[in-house]
Amino acid sequence: MHKENDLYNWSQMDEELQKNLEKIAGTIRGLSIEGVQKANSGHPGLPLGCADIGAYLYGHLLRHNPKDSRWENRDRFILSAGHGCMLLYSCLHLAGFDLSLDELKRFRQLHSATPGHPEFGHTDGVEATTGPLGQGVGNAVGQALGMKLLGEQFNTKEHKIFDNKVYCLAGDGCLMEGVSQESCSLAGHLGLDNLVLIFDSNHITLDGPLEQCGSEDTAGRFKAYGFDVYEMNGNDMGDIHATFCKALENQTKPVLIIAHTTIGFGSPNKAGTHKVHGSPLGEEEMKLTLEALGLSEEEFFVPQAVKNFFETKLQKDLERENAWKKTFDAWKMSNGDLYTRYETMLERKIPDDLADKLKNLKIESPIAGRSASQEVLQLLGDELPFLYGGSADLSGSDCTMMKQFPIVGKGDFKGRNIKYGIREFGMAAAAAGLFQTQMIIPYVGTFLTFSDYMRNAIRLASLSPYHVIYQFTHDSIFLGEDGPTHQPVEHYAALRAIPNLHVFRPADDFEVRGAWMSMLKYNGPSAIILTRQKLPNLGERTMNFEETVAKGAYIVHKEQGKPDFTLFATGSEVSLAVDVALALEKMGKSVRVVSMPCWELFEKQPKEYQESVAGGDLGKRVSIEAGINLGWEKWIGRDGIAICMEGFGASAPMSDLQNEFGFNVDAILARLL
Repeated sequence: MHKENDLYNWSQMDEELQKNLEKIAGTIRGLSIEGVQKANSGHPGLPLGCADIGAYLYGHLLRHNPKDSRWENRDRFILSAGHGCMLLYSCLHLAGFDLSLDELKRFRQLHSATPGHPEFGHTDGVEATTGPLGQGVGNAVGQALGMKLLGEQFNTKEHKIFDNKVYCLAGDGCLMEGVSQESCSLAGHLGLDNLVLIFDSNHITLDGPLEQCGSEDTAGRFKAYGFDVYEMNGNDMGDIHATFCKALENQTKPVLIIAHTTIGFGSPNKAGTHKVHGSPLGEEEMKLTLEALGLSEEEFFVPQAVKNFFETKLQKDLERENAWKKTFDAWKMSNGDLYTRYETMLERKIPDDLADKLKNLKIESPIAGRSASQEVLQLLGDELPFLYGGSADLSGSDCTMMKQFPIVGKGDFKGRNIKYGIREFGMAAAAAGLFQTQMIIPYVGTFLTFSDYMRNAIRLASLSPYHVIYQFTHDSIFLGEDGPTHQPVEHYAALRAIPNLHVFRPADDFEVRGAWMSMLKYNGPSAIILTRQKLPNLGERTMNFEETVAKGAYIVHKEQGKPDFTLFATGSEVSLAVDVALALEKMGKSVRVVSMPCWELFEKQPKEYQESVAGGDLGKRVSIEAGINLGWEKWIGRDGIAICMEGFGASAPMSDLQNEFGFNVDAILARLL
């Protein structure tokens, strides 16, 4: 509960404070329904139902400073039920974040700071991109875990630098989605005692009463996860205060607070029904609601008393951060080495000599792509204190373990390896939360075929964007006997279809090193797709990573004279393409081979470079990739030849699969000649 050195009184709420918070709740309700009505689009039900909770959080509970919204030790609030974002926007405006009243009036309009669902980095004070239900819960778990990791790194007996809380508001939809169940199971297992999940229990879903689709014992479920569970009347300020005091005092586990609320609270004709969930009230009902709540009909009205309250609170918020800064300065004076590490993690700075160290790293060839990446990770772990890794129960197979560091466990946050369990979607959502701490670059791993489980989290990471790295292994049909259920074929194309995501499929250990360098330098999400089978090294490249892998595509085998064929390939098929080129050259043909480890980077290169690699008369253009051919037409044209997968794989040894699906030199020559 942070009673010591706290500026607020945690005893029974005094009458004046309660009246102020109730006035704030009314203001939130008015601003929210007017914003939705003006846009003629949005969700008024949650803001009306949860306004008291929002007022309590932003008017009393949260330890933050809206004028320094990225303060490292701030309490964080995530609205997982992102459709109710007018609640959040109203709170942010009133609390003093950089969000004007005019922006509330521009709700859901083009280029406004108030989009239809909260977007990280777009609106001051928004801690996570939310909307697809449940993912905000996963983000909150990741943030809470991240803050425990940072606390373990930097807190000392004399000075606590990180002791904040993460609050998350979720609805029935969030808790029904599987990602929240994965995430909360992990939170309970790790004992995240800095996490508070608030459940807006209003017994209504978009489609009708909850009883038509749900009847589970939510309290029992969360107790089984390892949460402490409390219940409160979410429309009664006194009960809200009493419950939070009880839940947060001496908190030792993650907490679920079940807030019983009335959706659309105050609406005479729609409260308590699904009709208020996702549609504006309408002008007449809005007037009736304002009247029923005793609110002014003046458009977007903020009472002077509410303005005065938050002006006073801003001073307290500033005092709170200044008190922390004094603690921080004392800690800094006593812990020079820790402060150096702190600065490195806050800046997430890449050492100037890292590329040279990667290039000089001894890696024996031939080697599987996944094994080469693991060798790289051992170096990166020592060089980059902000790099934290994890896997969905596959660290021994996807080679994500930094072996020199321990595994994170319950109440033990010294390690830098996180075992997420068989929770791929939850893992990806939590990784986003780790990044949101501002001091961690997370990577997570699983088999490529399971990227489907993670896809929506990867999409939100790309939209935001978040600097998260996804290591996917067992990258093609050539993994062999596990068969088509585990053999990816459409997954390269599916990942490449996501805007802002850099997708790397390296051909050998040189490209693995270069891919990692590029992924670390890119301020957005990346996926590295790696083989299970061993790959030969394609030979010494005199050029550095910046001139090869970082450009997305480069010539790996130069033609002699005008090309008769140009072979484009990625990953394990690049060495096959070189073998095909050598066979064609024995027949008197001139052949260029282009390795394309990252299409997205190649598309960002100047036109002159693109033309030098893939432009002009290159003879017959051929793509060789053990996946579907979607997207290759951009590089090989309508008349090109795609050596690809046209269906699913099969269960068999790799050599049999190569023969069956035409991924050998003889089969490809037969297609070309």
